[in-house]
Amino acid sequence: MRLSLGSRVGPYEIIALLGAGGMGEVYRARDTTLGREVALKVLPDVYAADRERLARFQREAQVLAALNHANIGAIYGLEESNGVRALVLELIEGPTLADRISQGPISLDETLTIARQIAEALEAAQERGVIHRDLKPSNIKLRPDGVVKVLDFGLATAVADNARGDRSQSLTMTAMGTKAGVIIGTAAYMSPEQARGNTTDKRTDIWAFGCVLYEMLTGRRAFEKENVSDTLAAVLSNDPDWTALGPSVPPSVRLLVRRCLEKDRTRRIGDISTTQFVMNEPAIITNRGEPVIGTGRTRATWGWRLAAVLVALAVVAGGGEAFGRTYDIAPDARRFLLIKPEAVDSSTTPLSIVVVQNWFDELQRRLPSKR
Repeated sequence: MRLSLGSRVGPYEIIALLGAGGMGEVYRARDTTLGREVALKVLPDVYAADRERLARFQREAQVLAALNHANIGAIYGLEESNGVRALVLELIEGPTLADRISQGPISLDETLTIARQIAEALEAAQERGVIHRDLKPSNIKLRPDGVVKVLDFGLATAVADNARGDRSQSLTMTAMGTKAGVIIGTAAYMSPEQARGNTTDKRTDIWAFGCVLYEMLTGRRAFEKENVSDTLAAVLSNDPDWTALGPSVPPSVRLLVRRCLEKDRTRRIGDISTTQFVMNEPAIITNRGEPVIGTGRTRATWGWRLAAVLVALAVVAGGGEAFGRTYDIAPDARRFLLIKPEAVDSSTTPLSIVVVQNWFDELQRRLPSKR
């Protein structure tokens, strides 16, 4: 039963209905005690008697309370009044990312600005042992001041719980009860392991992050068919249309999306901080293909230094094997020789190595020859 405008849940006066989903209805409400507006997420009556669903609702409150981060929607409390149970949440103004994408593809610069903040939210959650499991554009809000907020950790679960084989939850649109092997999340953003009902971990969120990143860059979903069954089949068997990533998307970002969307999660990026490395690295190449390292001799000097650092990092990350040789460098060495890495196979080489290869080739082509 929907709450009527002007009714109260404890000290909270209902102002408007904001939306509804599998886990409840969300209202704009006024906190008459503190004089502020909040969002109330109310558990529907039909679910209130379901002990498993009630446990999910209470767990959401506990999860959100533990995730105190600028890019995660905050929780103020859990209210129960006259048989109505509601989460008291931060009211976040602005459109959802889904609303923004509905207007068309998002520019590379804006995409990376949004994606960095999403990644920071996921990293903060993962540091607390929590995975979201239902990351999608409609669960991401864009505030007018540019701050991105990730919402609805209602399907989140502690990684430790998953280690014990807890695979509770289901498709958000059906919201089934707790059963081992039941699939979770929203079909178009599910990882293959979710679609199979297997144990999930933080790489599940990395898959969803890749889906969101692809959708921002192309204006369309990576996996979308006419119905849920066909969409899940596409997740398990099909690749996204990589040609939809236009020429303005640099190789490093293309590779990032591909590595997020590896169906074999042992080949997928293993930690969200890796995506931050790619997105936060000082821009060597802009979407116009021009190096951004300064000008004249300073540009050349810093370009070679930066390339050397990146190659060194890649050697460390890849154990030196991708270059086919090892080097012994004296501890007191004052000079170094920068050697171009051999061609690499992006399907079998670590992300860091391939990104460095792309950057190295572009730098070598554009920067003055070193005398």
